[in-house]
Amino acid sequence: MTQSTSVTDAVLSRRSIRAFSDKPVPLDVIRQVMDTARWAPSGCNFQPWEGAILTGAPLRELQAKMAASPPQDPKEYSWSDPEVLPECLARLHQVGADMYAALNVERSDKAGRADFMARNTVSFDAPAVLMVYFPRVMGAPQWSDVGMWLQTIMLLLREAGLDSCPQEFLSLHARLIKEYLGVSDESHIFFCGIAIGYRDEEDPVNHFDRKREPLDGKVKFLGFE
Repeated sequence: MTQSTSVTDAVLSRRSIRAFSDKPVPLDVIRQVMDTARWAPSGCNFQPWEGAILTGAPLRELQAKMAASPPQDPKEYSWSDPEVLPECLARLHQVGADMYAALNVERSDKAGRADFMARNTVSFDAPAVLMVYFPRVMGAPQWSDVGMWLQTIMLLLREAGLDSCPQEFLSLHARLIKEYLGVSDESHIFFCGIAIGYRDEEDPVNHFDRKREPLDGKVKFLGFE
């Protein structure tokens, strides 16, 4: 995977990768990405984000623990509330249909869909995973700041020729992950994982057409000539 040569190229070539090669991620590259991402914007300069990046034996050990454990109850937080909006539910159904079509998994193949969904636990074989958490005292504005930090990381990864997949799915094992990392469940909330590595160029799941709403359906322009 070649490096991105502009911010525009990084934005357009970034996608959620769901099949990674086994090529390892160099520590010096990932450190440079993370060091640069410190300059992401945050309100009041709170810099609410925290994280740990795992690879090798520690990552495999944690993934084995998750695979052997049921999802926690109650959930760390809900990411599915927008499904009450018809337009959001339709977008969810569309991306699911496109993804499973690329995988040749029929809608009626519940076992096949469940097996692929379970691959979230191993982060689609990514060689490294960033685990993201932050103090529970942080409110909605700070969650937004964490999102800007993560977007910055993902674009910098593209600049370096790397790929990623943000995984809210991992929050289903939030307490287990925090315990493994030595992070207090009482003081911190776990947000997501970011799978990091090099995309498998041959896997069709990395090539299905992604859809976005037209610009004018989402943004108004007022006062321009």
